[in-house]
Amino acid sequence: MLLLREINPDVRKMKVSEQEILERRAVEIRVEIEQGIAKPYKELIDVSSGNPQGMGIRPLTFVRQVLATCLYPSLMHDDSLPLDVRQRAQRLLGECEGGSLGSYPAIYGIKQVRHTISAFITRRDGFASDPDNIAITSGSQHALMLLLKLLVKGEGSQQTGVLTPVPCYRSFNKALVAQGAVSVPYYLCEEQDWTVQIQELRRALHAARGHCNPMVLYVINPGNPSGHVQSKASIEEVIRFAAEEGLFLLADEVYQSCVFGDDSEFHSYKKVLSEMGPPFSSNMELASFHSISKGFMGECGLRCGYVEMVNLDPLVMHYAHTLFSTNASAPVPGQITLDVMTNPPQPGEPSYALYAQEVQSIRSAIMNNVQRILDVVSGLPGMTCQPIKGGIFAFLRLHLSQAAMKHAKEKELDPDLLYSLRLLEETGLCVAPGCELRQKKGTHHIRICLATPQDTMEDVLQRLKSFHLRFIKEFP
Repeated sequence: MLLLREINPDVRKMKVSEQEILERRAVEIRVEIEQGIAKPYKELIDVSSGNPQGMGIRPLTFVRQVLATCLYPSLMHDDSLPLDVRQRAQRLLGECEGGSLGSYPAIYGIKQVRHTISAFITRRDGFASDPDNIAITSGSQHALMLLLKLLVKGEGSQQTGVLTPVPCYRSFNKALVAQGAVSVPYYLCEEQDWTVQIQELRRALHAARGHCNPMVLYVINPGNPSGHVQSKASIEEVIRFAAEEGLFLLADEVYQSCVFGDDSEFHSYKKVLSEMGPPFSSNMELASFHSISKGFMGECGLRCGYVEMVNLDPLVMHYAHTLFSTNASAPVPGQITLDVMTNPPQPGEPSYALYAQEVQSIRSAIMNNVQRILDVVSGLPGMTCQPIKGGIFAFLRLHLSQAAMKHAKEKELDPDLLYSLRLLEETGLCVAPGCELRQKKGTHHIRICLATPQDTMEDVLQRLKSFHLRFIKEFP
């Protein structure tokens, strides 16, 4: 039997998170509703995480048709399925041993899928991508953890430090702890649309030296939970800073398909790096990530993503390949979906019209939800929200009164956790508290996922508005 003293000390230090407290209570409330216990609402709505299909966004038809045909090849002879579906399934099955999804895939991912990803990156950026620099994993978060394994070393003042944006989604900080790294927080500037500021990066870096050895800079673009989208000029500044300080760049770009601001455009870190030319384009070490879980694909349960590694020393690349080879390959259905995400139906193909229509429908729903939440929040005292330019989250700031802060202190809870728990109990609406996602000291937030049907979002906003007005009346 595994004894407590035998468990990794870093694991033992992990406490129950604020989000886990909310999630456990949400489960209890669902059971209470099923048992007929009276509530002022008929059902619970959970918008705390990025789980589009879990909230009612329908999967894309072409994805499911290709998956179904790959899983049940007899459908290859079913004329009711579009020809491009059957051709795609035939091509992908041809890459599997024995023509079956049930066979082991290649270690770094199905060769044809890696080539498809490489072609996608080349089209996106206008610069060549090498499929040998791409590894497919069971989600972008898994790829991040493997890269951290490669980068993290040392103890004490020599322990690897990772510059991490604040706010930041919770699982990344857990991954840092699990890999023995030190999180070095740098604060995005909320008052300026959550921009990345070089002076703040420099402050964080110099403050950390002596306590750890900062070697890695992690950026999220478009932002989670902030919803910011970096400009090309901002990315250039970050690259110059990283090069000047000798930092390895980890670029989390999983929401690249979700950019909504009229004045916003997604620029990949690799594209900007390539456009900057030598010495940056030839020397700057970069790993960038993408995933089928995020954006319009929303296939969270299929667990698949990729990482492209740029400018790694050949010997380091060898160790990276060795490290990736020690882990189980990504699930094959996820790799099939990754192929579709990076090579969707094209104009003139049988499935194009429906695919484009479904993607546009999801995009329109998210954009409508963005506008609706900004409209509602603008009319609520004690709550603000910066422009949401990308991603699928709204990060709402709570301007709480001293009475509310005092009440939270008496309850021994973070103020935004108290707010979120009360919101859950009284309205059945589950959100993510800012204290779980990290935030600047003295500020309080909640995060809401926008990738949900529009009628659901109307219900969400009605519950939030009515509760918030009661809350600020109770704690004026």
